[in-house]
Amino acid sequence: MKIFYSVLLCALISATSYSQEKVMSKKDSTKQKTVQLDEVIITGKTKKDPVFSSIANRYAKKIVQPKNVADLFNNINGFSVIKRGNYAIDPSFRGAQYEQLNIQYDGGTKAMHACPNRMDPITTHIIPEDISKIEIIKGPYTVRYGATFGGIINLVTQKPNYDDYGFHGKVSAGFESNGNSLVNLAELQYINKKFDIVANVGYRDFGNYKDGFGTTIPSSFKSSDYGIKVGYNFTQNQRLKVDWRQSFGRDVLHAALPMDTEYDDSSILSVDYKIENIAEVLKSISVKGYHSYVDHLMTNTNRPSFMMMEAASSVEATTIGGKIELNWQPSKALNMYSGIDVMSIARDGGRIRTVKVMNGTTLPTPMVFNDKTWQDSQIIDLGFFTEAKYSLAENTILTTGIRYDNVTSDIKDPEADFAAMYDLKKRTEHTFSGNISIKKMISDTYTLEAAYGRGVRTANMIERFINHFTVGQDPYEYVGNPDLKAEVNNQFEVGIKGFEELKNGFNSFQFNTSVYYSYFENYIVGIVDPTITKKFNPTVAPTDVKVFQNLDVAYKTGFEAMARVDFLDNYNFKTEFSYVYTKNNDLDESLPLTPPFTTNFTLGFEKENIWANAQYNLVSKQDNISESFGETSTEGYQTLDLRFGGIPIKNVTLGIAVLNVFDKGYNSHLNFSFTNQANFGRTPITEPGRNFSAFLQYKF
Repeated sequence: MKIFYSVLLCALISATSYSQEKVMSKKDSTKQKTVQLDEVIITGKTKKDPVFSSIANRYAKKIVQPKNVADLFNNINGFSVIKRGNYAIDPSFRGAQYEQLNIQYDGGTKAMHACPNRMDPITTHIIPEDISKIEIIKGPYTVRYGATFGGIINLVTQKPNYDDYGFHGKVSAGFESNGNSLVNLAELQYINKKFDIVANVGYRDFGNYKDGFGTTIPSSFKSSDYGIKVGYNFTQNQRLKVDWRQSFGRDVLHAALPMDTEYDDSSILSVDYKIENIAEVLKSISVKGYHSYVDHLMTNTNRPSFMMMEAASSVEATTIGGKIELNWQPSKALNMYSGIDVMSIARDGGRIRTVKVMNGTTLPTPMVFNDKTWQDSQIIDLGFFTEAKYSLAENTILTTGIRYDNVTSDIKDPEADFAAMYDLKKRTEHTFSGNISIKKMISDTYTLEAAYGRGVRTANMIERFINHFTVGQDPYEYVGNPDLKAEVNNQFEVGIKGFEELKNGFNSFQFNTSVYYSYFENYIVGIVDPTITKKFNPTVAPTDVKVFQNLDVAYKTGFEAMARVDFLDNYNFKTEFSYVYTKNNDLDESLPLTPPFTTNFTLGFEKENIWANAQYNLVSKQDNISESFGETSTEGYQTLDLRFGGIPIKNVTLGIAVLNVFDKGYNSHLNFSFTNQANFGRTPITEPGRNFSAFLQYKF
């Protein structure tokens, strides 16, 4: 950490002196172009963007109010969501999830969860309506944004029009019939030549929804959020931005977890600075720093187990990180990025259990136990990277990068039984990752891409230090393993995308497709260890305990494809497919949380002030399962969604939608099962039935 901050200070001092020299030689102007901070990693420029990258930017016309940012992934090809309720939702991409995906805000800001059951994933700490687009890099094909195993997801927040000086803003409200749910947002901004400020506030109140079978699912929650962004332009070539946001979750019900959230409060502070056009070779210096804190309390007050045992768990997570990156251009054909980044994750907290009934007998005096949830643990990752883009020819770009990570893990307050299992010394790991890819523009409208990436992920804190907690989809107690080796993803991919103009009533045809194969080294899963005794409720099945271990041989392969035809000027038809196959050779089964084959067909109409679409979703049966993870086969299902929106008058957007039109009863294969719920068995939680939504937004 000291190395990083020393380099950061030197860069800022150098940048300021460079800026002063440059500004003295430039003339002022009435309106100047604002420096583009590195919050966006996909620019839309073929020669600059990473291979196998894409942008999902459909929120404004989806009309549906998402309950969580992760819900935005439902209609992105290759994505699924892992659902434990209507709040605790994680994205899954190509069978990769959790820390296997590098999820961040605005090019690097992170806020890690405090709850070991992931009641508060990173996607819950931001206003969904504040997301303008989602950028995706589909594998370990860049080393610039932190250690990456299965891909990068960058949630880009709304940015103002920096040329539109003065006061502006917007207010919006949304309603969903299934659960009588409400969403509200207000935003105000002021922009002038030297500085800009944007402030927003949002409130969401979602009730319990009904599934397609008419069953009410415990899933309600309330959430309040606000954020303030302040940008300052020192000169025409350097800019500073400070972003502060807080989120407050209340009374969150988790149908598939053993407890509910009383409160989940998070605070995120980030600072971005960039200076560009510095010199002939050194083009720019970018600096980012961030700090996030999550305070989380969960209880079983409203659960059946409360009669026998009261439980309250107060946990916290602090994430601190930053990055400094230099952009070099030694020659016209060579563009290089070099830098240092760091991320520190610290968690602590415990669970208080008040046992009222033991072995079927009511205790005259309840017994109180204190369990150490995180055992005061910390992981620090210090990374060094260099990536180069070289123009082999006018239409061919070669990209290669290398990255070194120094990862230190420490546990400061271990439970006695955990300390007896391992030699708990501070551990340092050294990992290397890299990538090489080629992008060839076959013509003005066709692009061929091929890539190999070696992504490395060291074990997360749950996998290292959890101690007899149920953190999986199954009801087993899990025990961490601080001696785990780092996972390695050797991923190969080839793809092509293109665009053709058509005639005779057909306007255009576009498509993209790619096929990938990943060979995993040291893949981490929980495996039953018969030598360890169950700690809590030892007579209740399952009585075995799982310990996180490395597999010897595992792999995955799959593909995605998209085709779209635009016709009669305002109409379009699109179809998308995604498939992934995984194999755990050690246990002769699938890897956990492998999504089924998914298809959708969309017929749309779009003009400047009106749009509509009908989307038909087909999900196949999934019987390629991980029985050791507690998975069962899932039947396929089909649903239909209708959406309509328009701008009836200037600055007003109105939309309506009907989701799951035929009120289909079903569950996604990745959904967790009902846990500690009255009147529910341990079966996967079901999805919402028919749902009407309305949305209204006014801009000024």
